[in-house]
Amino acid sequence: MSKEDDDNEDEDFAVRHAYEKYGVNGYYSQYGSEYRNPHEDRLITTVHQLVEKWNIKPTERILDLACGSGEITLILRQIGFQHINGTDPYTSEAYEKRTGTPIHAKWTFEQIADGCLESEIYDTIICSFAAHLIPPSYLQLVMIQLRFVAKKLIILTPHKRPQLLPEWGWKLTDEFVYERIRARLYIAEEY
Repeated sequence: MSKEDDDNEDEDFAVRHAYEKYGVNGYYSQYGSEYRNPHEDRLITTVHQLVEKWNIKPTERILDLACGSGEITLILRQIGFQHINGTDPYTSEAYEKRTGTPIHAKWTFEQIADGCLESEIYDTIICSFAAHLIPPSYLQLVMIQLRFVAKKLIILTPHKRPQLLPEWGWKLTDEFVYERIRARLYIAEEY
């Protein structure tokens, strides 16, 4: 195992340990303004691959859901994307500082489950390193609500979680793994 792998595992362990100590909401409430995704270097390659592989166009309207400190927004901007809205209830300060852009909203997964997105329209939603943190009691409702505002959903996760069920309105059409980052493309099914 390389030093880089050791460092990544140490960072993974530190974040998991902090989740155990404070809870996910508690951790981000306390440390959200300083948050940085420890996998950002690998995300750069992953995002470049998915944009090319899945033909995501720079003209698309993107929702950077649970945007953290803006790593996905910044990567997409470097590729030429201009219509990106970031939302995160805990890391807005970190996002605004890094991207130089005001946060679009501070929606929680619970608020999304309750329908707060009803006036939003996007081509693609990208949720990076956060969908696996959605409480199981909200996961189905969050996914159903997201289907109403976008045609495509991309989930980047360090796990096999979450597993979306087809009855929630999303069809898994492709996935790949790059250095332990799993990228999944879902397409909203018509009803």
